[in-house]
Amino acid sequence: MAGIAYVEGRFMPVEEARMPILDLGFLRGDAVYDTISVWKGNFFRLDDHLARFQASCRSMRLLLPMPVEELKRILAECVARAGVEQAGYVQMILTRGKFVSPANRDLRLCSHNFMCYSLPYVWIASPERQEQGLHLAIVENRRTPTEAMDPTVKNFNSMDMQRGLLQAYDHEADYALLLTPDGYLSEGPGYNLFFVKDRMLHSPKRNVLEGITRRSVADLAAELGLECRFADLEPAQLRGADEAFLTSTAGGIMPVTVVDGRTLGNGAPGILTGQIRARYWQKREAGWLGTPVASLVAAKVA
Repeated sequence: MAGIAYVEGRFMPVEEARMPILDLGFLRGDAVYDTISVWKGNFFRLDDHLARFQASCRSMRLLLPMPVEELKRILAECVARAGVEQAGYVQMILTRGKFVSPANRDLRLCSHNFMCYSLPYVWIASPERQEQGLHLAIVENRRTPTEAMDPTVKNFNSMDMQRGLLQAYDHEADYALLLTPDGYLSEGPGYNLFFVKDRMLHSPKRNVLEGITRRSVADLAAELGLECRFADLEPAQLRGADEAFLTSTAGGIMPVTVVDGRTLGNGAPGILTGQIRARYWQKREAGWLGTPVASLVAAKVA
C-alpha cells in the first residue's frame, strides 16, 4: 500500500516501517493512538484529535517526545510525502518503548517511542456499500469493563472487539456491535452507533470511545434541528429503531439497514441518516473545521 511512515525520527515508505520486537507496544499493547482524516487538502478537526491523543497519553503516563506544533508538522509532512492531501488517513502512535534491560523492568524508566503514518483514505465500508446499507450483529462478546480499561483512551487493547467481529461473521453480518458488561448497547470495532426513533437521535453514553465523528454528528443534528440523546440504551431499542448508522473517521456516516438479520424500516438507508451523511460530506468538501496541510508544511520550511 502506498504511504509514508515516520519512525525513529525519519520518514520512510510505510512498507519499510518496523517496530522493535521488545517494544512494549508490541509485547503488551502498551500504547495509545489517534487517527485523523484528510479531505480536500485539510486535516479534519486536527486540534480535537490532538487534544484526545494528549489526554490518552496523560491517562497512560506517556510523554510525547516533541511539542504539539512539531507533531502537527510531522503529520503534515507525512501527508505531503505520501501525496494524499485530497483523501488521506493519518495515524499517530505513542508506545511505552523498551525496558532499560531484561533485568530492569521498571515501567517508569522506559523510553517512549513515537511513530506515525499516512495512507490513502481508509473506508470501513466503501461508499458503494454504504449506499446499500450495512448488516450489523449485536454479538455475545461483551465490551471490556471500564474499571479495567478506560474506553475514552484510544488504545490497541482490542481482543474484545476482535472476538466480537468474528462472532458477527458467524451470524452472516459484516459488522459487530458489543454490549456493556451489564447489557446496554456500546460500540463496535472502530465506530460508534446512532439510531433514530421518532426523529430523535440516540447513541450509547457509556463504555464507548468518545468519537470525533460522533461529536460531529451531534453538531450536525443541532444544525438540522434534531434532538440528540446520549443514554443507556437496550438492544431491543436498536432492533426496533426506524433507522441506524455507524460513525467513524474511516468512513464518516455509515447507514445500517439490517440488525441481527432483521430489516430496519423499509430496508434502505434512512431519510435522516441520508440528510446527516450528505451534510457531513458537503461540509467536509467546503473545509469545515479544517486545518490546511499545506500551511503546516510551509511552517516547517519557514
